[in-house]
Amino acid sequence: MKNYFITLIFVAVSLLLAANGAFAQKIYSTNSSKAIKYFEKAQLSFDARKDDEAIDLLQKAIKADDKFVEAHMFLAEVFAEHKKYNEAIEEGKKAISINPDFFKSAYYSLGFWCLKTQMYDEAEKYFKHFLHYKGIKDESKSNATLGLRSAQFARNAIAQPVPFNPVNLGEMVNSPDPDYLPALTADEQTLIFTRLIMRNPKDDPKNMRNRSEDFYHSTKLNGKWTKAVNIGPPVNTPGNEGAQCISSDGQTFIFTACSEYNEYPGGRKGFGSCDLFIAKKQANGQWGVPENMGKPINTQYWESQPSLSSDGQTLYFASNRPGGKGSSDIWKCTKNAQGKWDNLENLGDSINTIAFEESPFIHPDNKTLYFASEGWPGMGGKDLYLARMKNNGTFATPVNLGYPINTPENERDLVVTASGKTAYFSSERDGGYGDLDLYSFDLYEAAQPQAVTYVKGMVFNKENNKGLEADFELIDLESGKTIMKANSMSGTGEYLVCIPTDRNYLMNVSRNGFLFASENFSLKGLSDNLNAFELNVALTPIKAGEKVVLKNIFFETASYQLKDESKIELQKLINFLNLNKGVSVEISGHTDNVGDNKQNQILSENRAKAVYDYLINNKITQQRLSYKGYGNTMPIDDNNTESGRANNRRTEFMIVK
Repeated sequence: MKNYFITLIFVAVSLLLAANGAFAQKIYSTNSSKAIKYFEKAQLSFDARKDDEAIDLLQKAIKADDKFVEAHMFLAEVFAEHKKYNEAIEEGKKAISINPDFFKSAYYSLGFWCLKTQMYDEAEKYFKHFLHYKGIKDESKSNATLGLRSAQFARNAIAQPVPFNPVNLGEMVNSPDPDYLPALTADEQTLIFTRLIMRNPKDDPKNMRNRSEDFYHSTKLNGKWTKAVNIGPPVNTPGNEGAQCISSDGQTFIFTACSEYNEYPGGRKGFGSCDLFIAKKQANGQWGVPENMGKPINTQYWESQPSLSSDGQTLYFASNRPGGKGSSDIWKCTKNAQGKWDNLENLGDSINTIAFEESPFIHPDNKTLYFASEGWPGMGGKDLYLARMKNNGTFATPVNLGYPINTPENERDLVVTASGKTAYFSSERDGGYGDLDLYSFDLYEAAQPQAVTYVKGMVFNKENNKGLEADFELIDLESGKTIMKANSMSGTGEYLVCIPTDRNYLMNVSRNGFLFASENFSLKGLSDNLNAFELNVALTPIKAGEKVVLKNIFFETASYQLKDESKIELQKLINFLNLNKGVSVEISGHTDNVGDNKQNQILSENRAKAVYDYLINNKITQQRLSYKGYGNTMPIDDNNTESGRANNRRTEFMIVK
């Protein structure tokens, strides 16, 4: 695909030539029939994609008449198409020196080429000259204004570079083939990327129909990446699969497949151009058969480059469907109450422009979006940006990640670890193992998202230790807002849940037929050097005599007044009792051994009654409830330590019937 700016240049030049009568009426700035003959032959060669031949013919046309403005400008455009920007600038300058106003768009072209060669003062001069012309179309004016702002930005960015020291991931990951589009699980133990391989090594390597994109994965062992291997079927096929993401817990895989490859055995049927497909990890560790994600995510147009939020509720992706702002926009789709993809939304002017926006990556904090764009002020090509979500759910103005992360060439495919400290991307640079390679680098502080840690482990049946599929909820204790919902894996019970820092959390684990379990985490004031939580959760089948510690019931010290934070856990208990109408429970209060035994007994009974009264007031019938205080008579931990005493100060419920 041509660069957006180059495409605009060709269109603009063609229109202006037509307006001047150059193409439409065969009236040129030269009277040399020989020069015209070479020029028109060059047009035919260029249309036939014989660019070297076109260059030779244009040079002959100029030799026949070196004042032939159209030939100079056409030659400049062909040079630019092949990224020979210095040659393009030389020919463009010759064109405007012959007739400064023959091609108004020549100044725009020169501005862009100077951007690509880091001649920012020159670029600014040419863009300003172009913008002085009257009657410029709004789109051209907008693009020239962007070019001017980019020249000013790039000059300042190079003068104030950001820290950047990319490290190649090494020969265990990278290969002589292009390796790109990294995707990473939250625990940084699994890396999946796209590799462009040869279908048949004996065929012509330049024939793109002999090329196929496949997924490869590597795991981290003792801090090092293992040898990358092909994921294999049913995800990979003889056709093309690429542009993927993996969920934070590593259980869900979303990727792109295009209908143009349906002729290959196993090629996937889609709605049109390129569609998004989803695969789930099975209990045996293999990927299940991928399914088309369907409407409203997929259309007859191009959908690609997915990024799934850490709570699994929002999918960001790029699409060129109608209704967007430009050539390619970033969209998002969220799940409804029934867990179906339903609510589709364009990210709007805060992110999208009339140009290309692509490669979205939503960090596990669910607030920081990284993406590539050529529609915001930058270094001259596609640059990487970040945008932070505001309280109203929209994004603030994007911020360019700066130089030398961004260069005059195209940058994209950035992902950032849960900690926010390390970024991964693909790049074609000296010292690599082939074409595109995968790199990592330390992300400077101002570009980091909110730090996120995670809790991982397994959910199992307490009676037989078998893994269970169960529902997770992570709730902010202060706001009562559900931060995320997730599930442990069917068969194994494994789970991984991301936890943004600087909050206090309640985690609830539930499954029909079992008593729910709850935990709490305090990450208030913490944002650095966080270790992941390892937590295995045992769920107990519902039967008489079984107990659950309500770990998120809170009282003031030496008081039986319920704190507001307790209401979340109490609502979970109410939901449990409403779901299991035949269950009767006893609410019990317990204390540590500090203080007077009699006072502890009274305190424990009053605390149990406070919970009992709350349930009664929320329409749980009295016949299903009882309460009792046990004081310090039933410790579950050592009263000689502070943590043990904290565990002994608890509220429980026990199944009575």
